[in-house]
Amino acid sequence: MKEFAANVANACKNAFGNFDLIDALEILLFVLAFYYVFKILKNSGAKSVIAVFVLFTLATGIVFVGNVQLKGDTFLVFPIVFAALVMIIFNVEVKRDILNIGNSAPKFLSKETDRQTHVSKEEVERYIADIIRALQNMSKDNIGALIILANDNIPRQVLESGVVMDAHISAQLIEGIFFPKAPLHDGAMVINNYKIQAAGCFLPLTQNANIPKELGTRHRAGIGITETSDVIALIVSEETGIITIAQRGKISRYADYDLLRKTLGDYYWKDLGGEGRKK
Repeated sequence: MKEFAANVANACKNAFGNFDLIDALEILLFVLAFYYVFKILKNSGAKSVIAVFVLFTLATGIVFVGNVQLKGDTFLVFPIVFAALVMIIFNVEVKRDILNIGNSAPKFLSKETDRQTHVSKEEVERYIADIIRALQNMSKDNIGALIILANDNIPRQVLESGVVMDAHISAQLIEGIFFPKAPLHDGAMVINNYKIQAAGCFLPLTQNANIPKELGTRHRAGIGITETSDVIALIVSEETGIITIAQRGKISRYADYDLLRKTLGDYYWKDLGGEGRKK
């Protein structure tokens, strides 16, 4: 045991005895790469993958710290490559965090609604039913629409680009806003929890070159906002009436009643903390 402790002490002494700016950069790159990989894997629920990743990182660190010959340029290559891979693989998540720094949405809700932290099961069921009814009616009539489900994650500039409404959710209001001759129909509607927070908002367009060419500006805006903010976009095509759901930059086309209900149910019961879903 004493010999092992001595070896560890010597390794630490050799590793940190000549600590310089390059070493600090290496540590920073390791920390950033580790943070994003661990964060994404944790959110995906991949516990076994997390364990393998942690063990691999620890083993790699021990090898580098214990081997003086790996110092210098050779040691710097690994964290640079590792950080570059993280930026490539998880570019959406990294971009989302960067764009949302200090960019929380303002509270447009009234003091009365701010105090309302819980809603009844019946109210949530009505919200879900009204949103689905509006989407399906607009789909049937080939009326384009873009609805963002935002749990306080919409950037401030998006809300400021539209018209603040703070209105109760109803199918009639949603359809009225997206009526082709209505002044706000070309922009996006933001539903924040149990209120229509704003309408006529402008969203960032996705730069993903793999998006199908038949998808127009409305779809690209819906996908783009999900790449930079943790929100859900519900899109109705003006040309085909097809309903599309966008989450984390990915799309699910031809959304039917069951998929819409599942998406809205997950959003409301998760973010509003309702207990009525449990039967």
